[in-house]
Amino acid sequence: MLEELVRLDQELFLFLNSLGTETWDGFWMFMTKTRNSIPLYALLLYLVIKNFGAKKTLVVLVAVALLITCTDQLSNFFKYGIGRLRPCHDPEVSGVMRLVKSYCGGKFSYFSAHAANSFAPATFFALLFKGKVRLIGWVLLVWACIVAYSRIYIGVHFPLDVLTGASIGAFFGWVFYKLVIFAFQKLGT
Repeated sequence: MLEELVRLDQELFLFLNSLGTETWDGFWMFMTKTRNSIPLYALLLYLVIKNFGAKKTLVVLVAVALLITCTDQLSNFFKYGIGRLRPCHDPEVSGVMRLVKSYCGGKFSYFSAHAANSFAPATFFALLFKGKVRLIGWVLLVWACIVAYSRIYIGVHFPLDVLTGASIGAFFGWVFYKLVIFAFQKLGT
């Protein structure tokens, strides 16, 4: 059964990866680079300060730093624990796929830290701003989906890597949101 799931994941990867064209490569490479999200994070910082004040902003900053550390390190734990090769290192697909990046990256792929690290803050802030800032939750979730899909597009993750990373990121985003709400209650208004 596991072999069949891996085979289906490889086939879906090859299908999705083959949809790419040079016309769109630049966009997806831009979206996959973490530093290009800095303006979005700056906007979120502004919105946190505006809506919650200085003390609660400090709580949010600490929580987000711990959240990203948690999802990132958990991804590394799984990558080295499971040892699934990235598509660009996998001999079964590497010869027929598109690698958009100039290099493949690390050896292992399960699960995608990019997907986890984009869905974790997207979920966290979508919940935090629910009822306060219109549309921000949808913008963040669309952004997280684009970042996650970029990993398949550029050829460094299988769909299952991305779906698992997105799910784990969303779960931890919810957990840290609950922790922050608890901390807010302890701080008072």
